[in-house]
Amino acid sequence: MPMIVVRYVTPSPRPGLDAEIAALASRLSAEKLGKDPGVTAVLVEPADPGRWFIAGERPAEAGLSAFWLDIKVTAGTNVKAETTAFVRAVFDGMSGLLGPVHDESYVLVHAVDGDAYGYGGRSQNGRWAVANPG
Repeated sequence: MPMIVVRYVTPSPRPGLDAEIAALASRLSAEKLGKDPGVTAVLVEPADPGRWFIAGERPAEAGLSAFWLDIKVTAGTNVKAETTAFVRAVFDGMSGLLGPVHDESYVLVHAVDGDAYGYGGRSQNGRWAVANPG
């Protein structure tokens, strides 16, 4: 059920990197947050290295990669230790794929109300209610 968006910049782009990033994001959401990979959507967007700035500098010009991973999950489905482990694992995993990563690379876990989020035309709370009648 999560929707994951990953934007990144790297001084060393290579074929297949987007698919590797998508697989990493989906795997870590399953391993660290308990999300079902069968309903996980991932959008990977490489960014123009000339348009990514950190503290007024372009990380790619310094030989560094950078990323922003944004994941939406239903509120109340994860505890602090799980989200903390996810943030760490994403940073480590992206470092493994992209090479040296600037510390100002971000992971944002949005815990969204189940009435305000869903897929297939039904909210998450609506899905829960059907699965748990009474």
